[in-house]
Amino acid sequence: MAHTFVFDGDTILCHQTSDGWWPLRIQCPQDNSNVDEPSYQLGYVALHESLPPSHWLANELSETGDTSDIAKNEIAQDDMANAGIAQATNAMTYDYARAHHVPLPTIDESSDDAIHGNAFLHYRQLMIQMPVALSDQISQAIQLLRWQADTQFCSRCGSPAVHAARSERAMVCPVCQLHQYPRVQPCVITAITRPNPATGDMQILLAHHHRHGQQKMPPMYGLIAGFVEVGESLEHAVVREVAEEVNISVSDIRYVSSQPWPFPSNLMLGFRAAYAGGDIVIEEEELSHAAFFDLSNLPKIPPKGSIAHELIAQVAREHGIEV
Repeated sequence: MAHTFVFDGDTILCHQTSDGWWPLRIQCPQDNSNVDEPSYQLGYVALHESLPPSHWLANELSETGDTSDIAKNEIAQDDMANAGIAQATNAMTYDYARAHHVPLPTIDESSDDAIHGNAFLHYRQLMIQMPVALSDQISQAIQLLRWQADTQFCSRCGSPAVHAARSERAMVCPVCQLHQYPRVQPCVITAITRPNPATGDMQILLAHHHRHGQQKMPPMYGLIAGFVEVGESLEHAVVREVAEEVNISVSDIRYVSSQPWPFPSNLMLGFRAAYAGGDIVIEEEELSHAAFFDLSNLPKIPPKGSIAHELIAQVAREHGIEV
């Protein structure tokens, strides 16, 4: 059986359990003529498995103790089987499922109070609790389905594009043979620290972005981030983005980790850096406020599951503080 996620835009079909909402995997027979496994069709994509079983552990389990990789993998296999959160082999859009008569469970529009309802939920709502591997696979699916929808015509000659043969992830122009592949946009995101000039306590630079919304109280503060420009290194991108957004200089830039982010199709590259000088002057088109905050007195920060939260939490843990 082929296990398939179903999407409607950036939302995924989920099932509510006693442990909360979890992505629902629809079982589709592999020989079903309506779903040609393993081909790519508009609204239907094959997914790759990119992480080992231990990364399918629930976040709180994967962060505890000194469990060995072998033990983690054994726990992960059981965890996946019991919770039904294992990877899917495919993803499809809701429109594709309906057009091809794929059997779907009843979707309850008012399932908030139901014990076992089905509903489409946004990826951002789910990532707080999801294992890393599941989050990454859903991100992969959202990006591939959006790429399909946005690449139906040749960017060179304008002819209708078709999927490449042999399940290659490419849209091909039958006229000029241009191959268009999914594109990933690299972005840098940086945790900048310094000692408090008055007390010596460690501080971190946080900014309130306009995209976080002005009506939300308390306001959410995140890290400085931005796209990598053509012709620059990742380190240069960090220096430029920090200078553009808050007018300060940094030193001791070092890479930490990365995260795929499907809004729209980004790869977030996380860095740490030290404050080197300058007074904060915000880029008002992007930010409404920025300041250095003591780690013991942080404002509202991005939720668990985001690389912004992980970078902030890493800095805080180094100073004995849990966020």
